[in-house]
Amino acid sequence: MTNVRPRRRAVLGGMLGALALTGCGALGGKPRVREWNLFGGGDGARLLQIHQQYVAEHPDVRFSATTLAWGPPFYTKLAMSATGGRAPEVATMHMSRLKGFSPTTMLDPIPVDLLTAAGVHESDFLPATWNRCVIDGKLYAVPLDQHPFVLYYNLEICKKAGLLGPDNKIKTVKGVTAFLDMLRAVKETTGKYAVSVDTTSPWRLWYTLYGQLQGEFFSPDGKELVIDDAKALEALDLIAKLASEGLTPRSANYAALVAQFTNGEAGMSFNGEWEVTTYQTAKLPFSMAPFPVVYDVPKFQGDSHTFVLPHQAHRNADDTKATIEYIAWMLKHSVGWAAGGHIPAYQPVVKSTEYLNLKPQAEYRSVAPNVLYDPDAWFSGSGSQLENESAAAFSGIATGQATAKGALAQFKAAIQKLLDTPSPV
Repeated sequence: MTNVRPRRRAVLGGMLGALALTGCGALGGKPRVREWNLFGGGDGARLLQIHQQYVAEHPDVRFSATTLAWGPPFYTKLAMSATGGRAPEVATMHMSRLKGFSPTTMLDPIPVDLLTAAGVHESDFLPATWNRCVIDGKLYAVPLDQHPFVLYYNLEICKKAGLLGPDNKIKTVKGVTAFLDMLRAVKETTGKYAVSVDTTSPWRLWYTLYGQLQGEFFSPDGKELVIDDAKALEALDLIAKLASEGLTPRSANYAALVAQFTNGEAGMSFNGEWEVTTYQTAKLPFSMAPFPVVYDVPKFQGDSHTFVLPHQAHRNADDTKATIEYIAWMLKHSVGWAAGGHIPAYQPVVKSTEYLNLKPQAEYRSVAPNVLYDPDAWFSGSGSQLENESAAAFSGIATGQATAKGALAQFKAAIQKLLDTPSPV
């Protein structure tokens, strides 16, 4: 999403460029694996450490990793490289971007036989996650993780508010009334806000609430906008109510939401799970839990990072084999990646003692089957125009400068215009 998570968006090209030198042998004949990713900040630093271990264990592979700017710049460059058939061997892609990327022309299918030979099988993943990677009967991505919208909570503040159980974990609430009562108790304790959230770009919060109301977005064929106005407005009205009661700030961007939770102005925070390292570094007394089920069903906006094979005009068999083995190695070592908050997609790691002992990272793993991906469209997914249009339309809800009906009408008109525009890829 634009202007989100600035610490993670920093380009680590220099650091990963150094890694490329350590991974290149002087002798010819070694298989080559060039990897492109979009991980800056804490994720980028963590990936660098994991890659250094991979390089140390694979001296027979010429490995290099390149980090590009997050969001549209990354996907534009990846599309250009794939169109020209001169792409790297492997790249990171958000699951929400997969179907809109024209995978059958811009990506090469994953050789399942090589994946199986490397010890990775379909049964190692949640069916819903794996099935999203299959298009026209072929596998086009391998999921690395899931990163859902979750609840962070300050242990000291929530204990004073009477919201912790005997196990020192947040008590589960269900329904709008219980949800509001919980937040009011936190606000009374902080004297400021109950929860910090990005009100300037509330897509994750709105889409979570709308998903819990079982609202549809596009028709099954993806050609028609079928937003349920009543459900969409109910979710927007709740966001407005949270702000009008002072439970959330009326205006707070991403940096502000992190600061408000860090300094105790808010006893809770609604966000993606990737800020766990930030709060641990700040030595904040906090834990994490699934976002509450406010409405009908447990749905939580989120995404997955996946590995894809960008299209190459002449893909080398030895390089491809080494690339699939790299993907398998990354999956089997993904507990290190999970330390940054992401839920591993590879179930043998999810079930491992090492992951289960990661606190608070393992506390919200139960939401994995219910992660709600952004609607499938060429203009959808993480950092996309769809999310930008939601920010433009919905940012006035919390401030009171826009009505729910007006904001929804603006959003629907913008999405319809995009839906009427042919995909550029």
